[in-house]
Amino acid sequence: MKKYFTTTIGRLRLLAFLEGISLLALVFVAVPLKYYFDNPSMSKSLGPIHGALFLLFVFNALHVGIEQQWKFKETTWKVLVACFIPFGTFYIDYKILRNADRSGWNDIANR
Repeated sequence: MKKYFTTTIGRLRLLAFLEGISLLALVFVAVPLKYYFDNPSMSKSLGPIHGALFLLFVFNALHVGIEQQWKFKETTWKVLVACFIPFGTFYIDYKILRNADRSGWNDIANR
């Protein structure tokens, strides 16, 4: 758990998890409550939280991409697009970020 706070990729993984959870809660809980049950209170409270997590994720993804020297056309754009798709951040964590955090990114990029 400590690695999530000490490395930039670890912090990006943590933000990806939080952003993914907030997107799922917004799409599958708050929006149905708002439109089907006429109760917008959860959307009003969860929307800004998700927006802040989204922006933090995007800025951190760009920061990590520059720091780790990811090629934009091969890796960075995949990480950025993942935050627009429900379950996308979990997939990108499994496919890219987990491997980048375990061993150096250079080992993965040179495969």
